[in-house]
Amino acid sequence: MPTEVRARVLADFEGTWDLTRQITHADGTRAHFEGQAVWVPDGQGLRYTETGKLQLAQGPSLQAERRYQWRPDLEVYFEDGRFFHRVPEFGGGAEHWCDPDTYKVTYDFAHWPAFTAVWRVAGPRKSYTLHSQYSRR
Repeated sequence: MPTEVRARVLADFEGTWDLTRQITHADGTRAHFEGQAVWVPDGQGLRYTETGKLQLAQGPSLQAERRYQWRPDLEVYFEDGRFFHRVPEFGGGAEHWCDPDTYKVTYDFAHWPAFTAVWRVAGPRKSYTLHSQYSRR
């Protein structure tokens, strides 16, 4: 049952979370990721690392890893320091333009300490949805 959503702060994310992700391409093919996401203090905020297995629709299972830097104002940066997006503290939408593609995300914190992030990616060569479910370990 959804609870009253309060503003999220950076410290709310610290720790280890179970992470599952469904990737659905415009042509209907799917992939599935299962692993963990870890937010660890690093002096600038929290370093985010996700690791796990990515099962492609056609093909082998692959080890996958992704890293970001989360700052106290919930701004998220790529590992190389480029700005990615800002997480809305009450949930909701944000977007990132990576020429020529648009990445739009919706965060839902209504079931905290579980939450979702749904990315819709559109561009000349990209068209897919990433549905990520995080649950506190």
